[in-house]
Amino acid sequence: MPILDRQGRLFGKFSLLDIGAVLVMLFVVVGIFLSPGGSGRINGQDKPQSVEADVIVRGLNVLNPESLLKQFSAGNKLSFVIRNQPAGQVDIKSVRQLDRTLAVTQADGSVKPMKDPRPDSYSMDMIVTVTGKGQKTKEGLVLGNTKMKIGSSVEIDQLNYNFNGTVIDIRYLN
Repeated sequence: MPILDRQGRLFGKFSLLDIGAVLVMLFVVVGIFLSPGGSGRINGQDKPQSVEADVIVRGLNVLNPESLLKQFSAGNKLSFVIRNQPAGQVDIKSVRQLDRTLAVTQADGSVKPMKDPRPDSYSMDMIVTVTGKGQKTKEGLVLGNTKMKIGSSVEIDQLNYNFNGTVIDIRYLN
């Protein structure tokens, strides 16, 4: 009896393609479980530590800004989305409403920022300071398995609101 017949079967029973497929699957399983890997940390992250971030929100259109500011009181939690990736819950440390300003030309040709006199009570700017647990890596802060840096677009999401902001400062508290 020949070792390999015309149809590519070994000893007339096993197809060489089937044997190859089984070997590939076996190597994949062995590689997953036995390969030298990390300890579960991403990119050499350190232990989670407390972080604080300032997020600026500009031009938020809302019917009643005062009621929104009441929902944003210190100690409340909110859902945080970084670059369209959910990053979990963070705590609100503080909320500061910003005055809307205009660049006004002066008589001597200089430009000064002045408070906007228009009665637009439906638009507001604010800085929201949030705190949470994150990990410091070589590439920066990782919050909820998503990198967060100054300039990152974030989305603040809760039951009654959903709006976007930009990270303007990050502080490590430990």
